[in-house]
Amino acid sequence: MAGTNQETHRFRVHARHLDHHARVLEETCFEAAAVAFVEDFGEIGLDGQEISVIVRNLDDGHEHCFSIDLDSGETAPCR
Repeated sequence: MAGTNQETHRFRVHARHLDHHARVLEETCFEAAAVAFVEDFGEIGLDGQEISVIVRNLDDGHEHCFSIDLDSGETAPCR
């Protein structure tokens, strides 16, 4: 995008219940990495309605968990 100057970071993302399906993605933030992962691997959700993903910043080790509704795309912190 012209005029967009957002720094990207490397994130390791995996479904909370399936660690072996991890991917390394370059995105601008934790939430963007979670959504990008689900767009590629949403079919691995347990019940097909919601999936929880763990996103770790590979530069500083910070980690966040997000629950993503596969029908609506709504993203929220894990409970």
